[in-house]
Amino acid sequence: MDQERDLIAIPDQFFVWPPFEDGDDSVFEPAPPDPTPRLGVVLVNYKGSADTLECLESLLRSDIPIRVVVVDNDSGDGSVERIVDWAAGTVAWEAPDSRLSHLSTPPLEKPVPTRVLDADEAVAEAPGEERLAVVRAGDNLGFAGGNNLGIRHLLLDPAIEAFWLLNNDTVVEPTAARALLTTVRAEPQAGMIGTVIRFYNAPDTVQALGGMTFNPLTGSSAGIHGNRPYKTPWDGRAAARQAACVLGASLTATRRFVETVGLMSEAYFLYFEEMDWALRNQGRFAIGLARGSIVYHKHGGSIGSSSKKGARSAQSEYWLLRSRLIFYRRHYPVLLPLIWVQGVAQTGRRLLRRQPASFKAMTRALMFRKP
Repeated sequence: MDQERDLIAIPDQFFVWPPFEDGDDSVFEPAPPDPTPRLGVVLVNYKGSADTLECLESLLRSDIPIRVVVVDNDSGDGSVERIVDWAAGTVAWEAPDSRLSHLSTPPLEKPVPTRVLDADEAVAEAPGEERLAVVRAGDNLGFAGGNNLGIRHLLLDPAIEAFWLLNNDTVVEPTAARALLTTVRAEPQAGMIGTVIRFYNAPDTVQALGGMTFNPLTGSSAGIHGNRPYKTPWDGRAAARQAACVLGASLTATRRFVETVGLMSEAYFLYFEEMDWALRNQGRFAIGLARGSIVYHKHGGSIGSSSKKGARSAQSEYWLLRSRLIFYRRHYPVLLPLIWVQGVAQTGRRLLRRQPASFKAMTRALMFRKP
């Protein structure tokens, strides 16, 4: 086990908050009276305004003040206009029919104070009184680039203590933000903090307890405690120890972490960004699990990154393989030939399954060509 930990460079410090001896998962400090937002949230939108609006309807019900930045990755489908109209209250909001509709109904009181910025304005002008900023990225910057733009805007507000990178295809419990901020403050060395992520369409089932395990010999990862009933007993300390990284669908980075380690690497358009970030940490900051912060994730809706065999889109197949190769070239060059051969075998299987689009996309990834 020690040899494996050295290989994947897991930090030496792990923590869970609240500690299990404190009782139930919902145990937190009372909501602080501080009216100043101390937690900034970044959502990246790409042709997913319906998901983004549902996320905002739940997120802005948080029981502490938060700043929210939506970065639109040049959707070109009217996403920005729909989000702005929703915030102004000029379009009606109706929650989807789901088991989680109570998290986004009744509609929030409108208007929601909103500011629209382009990319240059976002990195030059500090946040003001608005609850929501919508940033036009001007191009599709990918997952890392979109989140970095949002973080750079929030960094201009010195009151922000941590940055919650949250997938736009999620909804959250009203106490989720407070649980994260409490966890940040509980550990002075906190760097990357995960939440309990449950499936949106199967809310009683866990996608991951904060983080992901990682097998360097195959390049594969899996959500800790994934696909198990939420009420199944689990050891939070063990979950934190197993975490090679925090799952990017709901990842909080502290200000000290970002200012020390830097922003996400934009060499990855999609996938492996959070793993790269964790390795760059080099044990300087602790990985934590905010076990009282509950997030529900639709999982892979925007790019078709399904975990089911044969269900991934060609675009998802391309970026997953390409990012894996970049990751190994940077961090495990000795293992790169093994991973490349495995990629060749995976590409061949797509041909045998009669998936020509995926075969062509993955072939281009193997050759480091554009999609």
